[in-house]
Amino acid sequence: MALVAKPGGPTSHDVVDTVRRALGTGRVGHLGTLDPFATGLLVIVVGRATRLAPFATAWTKTYDGVIRLGTTTTTDDPTGAAIATSESWRGVDRGRVEQALATLRGTYEQRPPAYSAVKVAGERAYRRARRGEAVALRPRRVDVLALELTSYAPPDLGFRATVSGGTYVRSLARDVGEALECGAHLAALTRTQVGSFRLTDAVAPEQVTPRALRDPAELVRDLPRRELDSAGRDAVVHGRPVATGSGMEDAGSVALFAEGTLVAVAERVGDILKPRVVVVEQ
Repeated sequence: MALVAKPGGPTSHDVVDTVRRALGTGRVGHLGTLDPFATGLLVIVVGRATRLAPFATAWTKTYDGVIRLGTTTTTDDPTGAAIATSESWRGVDRGRVEQALATLRGTYEQRPPAYSAVKVAGERAYRRARRGEAVALRPRRVDVLALELTSYAPPDLGFRATVSGGTYVRSLARDVGEALECGAHLAALTRTQVGSFRLTDAVAPEQVTPRALRDPAELVRDLPRRELDSAGRDAVVHGRPVATGSGMEDAGSVALFAEGTLVAVAERVGDILKPRVVVVEQ
């Protein structure tokens, strides 16, 4: 696993390709896409650690960004064509902005952008949108744990947001514009944190080396932990279950370690732990 600082311009897939070349391996992924115009932290997973990505989907993400009032775009960001413009933002004061942000804090039903990877009848929404088709996506529940105004220079509003996985910050910007009745889009975005990982600890994509990789066990640090003896390790790497052990009666997924090294993640089924994701070689 590596913490990478994505620059503006390349796609997240481009960054993954750069890391593949830097490490000389093809098995590389990431924990959450950043749009090409956006910058910031990409958590890269390498080798068998790619199998652990699902255990990090619930991690929160923190962003710094700029919402530009008065213009809505097809993509809800600066890369799209303008749909509508309005000068009514000139009548919006700081108090109204603060009120609009307050309405979006907490849990709300968010409509994903038309240009998104959400599937509609088995096809990515952005592909339909690029063909000019009308795309109406179902709202889904997201959590906005924090949303604060960091600068006020209309039509630009600086903000900081901490959100649940699956939240579209582009949609958040659009919804601020709707709340203020002047329209808006996301003008700039930097991801500063994923879970407890921070952008300040990240390196450029081309600077990722084997020595820079972190312990993949960090991806499952929130799971209960069970230590294995040599016989238990041998069983797990061959896909065989082991006894649950004391203190695991209420566990769901459990991280299995041997001599301090993550071996696998198992699922508790009754009194046994069944290996579901094995991350070490036999």
